Amino acid sequence: MNIVYMFADQLRRMSLGYAGDERARTPNIDRLARESCELTEAVSGHPVCAPYRASLLTGKYTTSTGMVINEIRISPDHDTLAKALNRAGYETSYIGKWHMYANELGNHYDPKNSYIPAGPDRLGFDGHFAAFNFHHEYYWDHAYYHLNSPEKLSWGDGAYEPDAETDMAIRELERLKEMGKPFALFLSLGTPHDPWDESNVPREWLDLFRDTDFPLPDNYLPENDPHADGWARLSPEERRMLPEWMRVYYAMTADVDYNVGRMREAIRRLGLEEDTIFVFTSDHGELFGAHGRRAKNIFYEEAVRVPFLMRCPGTIPEGSRSVCLNTVDIMPTLLTLCGLPVPEGVEGRDLSDAVLGKENAFMPDGALMMGTGATADWGSGFESTGKSCSSTGRTIPSRRTISPRIPLTPPCWRI
Repeated sequence: MNIVYMFADQLRRMSLGYAGDERARTPNIDRLARESCELTEAVSGHPVCAPYRASLLTGKYTTSTGMVINEIRISPDHDTLAKALNRAGYETSYIGKWHMYANELGNHYDPKNSYIPAGPDRLGFDGHFAAFNFHHEYYWDHAYYHLNSPEKLSWGDGAYEPDAETDMAIRELERLKEMGKPFALFLSLGTPHDPWDESNVPREWLDLFRDTDFPLPDNYLPENDPHADGWARLSPEERRMLPEWMRVYYAMTADVDYNVGRMREAIRRLGLEEDTIFVFTSDHGELFGAHGRRAKNIFYEEAVRVPFLMRCPGTIPEGSRSVCLNTVDIMPTLLTLCGLPVPEGVEGRDLSDAVLGKENAFMPDGALMMGTGATADWGSGFESTGKSCSSTGRTIPSRRTISPRIPLTPPCWRI
């Protein structure tokens, strides 16, 4: 069984058409939802880019991966999903945003932070690897990627990065099909992550929303959450910009939808549908002023509730399952669906029986969630965790602090 894992960045479930948002223009994702298994209560166990990716690939919680915030580097010693697949003879490929390699605050564009060298730091993705640590400028004159050297490579004149990444992913699918061995392809798109500027999205998508009103959330608060750090607080000017930010966000989401359709068509054209588990999801959501906050990094529904759609005709039955899938559960579930053993040390739960619609399948209604806050701003430099359980996706922040496990010394960390 092959895996194609496609995930967006900062795309919340509630902003998709099938989830009830009438403003959304997401026909391909909506169709995928109708034709797939959806785990309706899927949550991001730590709603920040790097912690999510670390848990996704290791099946471990933040306190075990050490990826407490974004701009640090994960240890290559972890066993990972890609390593487990390699042991089973899979070809493993990764395209797009990585966000687990930098080891200093800022200085994002220096190749010493943006280039992930071949070898153990790629965590088992030993096949085609066209990636970068992170950036959020999506047009060709600012966007770039690396292959097997620090050289910055352009996606091509006039290219829009998510479209170009999908072009590359389709070519990679064609190559993988010709190899005749099982494969796993991960496609990590940067959109609809901010900056939400009109110059950061194609006009054709923006024009779809020119006449659309974007009211503030029903749970919008005009004052900042007193517990918010600098990342989550909104200035008066940013509050005035919220409707325009949402306009660009929805335009970016429309482009993500376009690329979901392209990936599905490529899988169909290549005759891979019945041999490939296609997953579409996101790493976390966005608050847009809800609860007096912006961004993510807290256990509110806007930040943690994500789409999680799985399709494999003939193997995975269509329909929704009211299952609280946590990020750490993805690795063991995918491995089991592929008939492979789950490595020792994995902390997530195998939910494959629920995905397959089996009677008496384990259907968890809660998830352990972790948040380590703006650790870089703390004078002590120690991590903290929070816990929350949800049976409905309506989650609440927890401020419980436990004993620190890993001392950090900003600005240069290696976990």
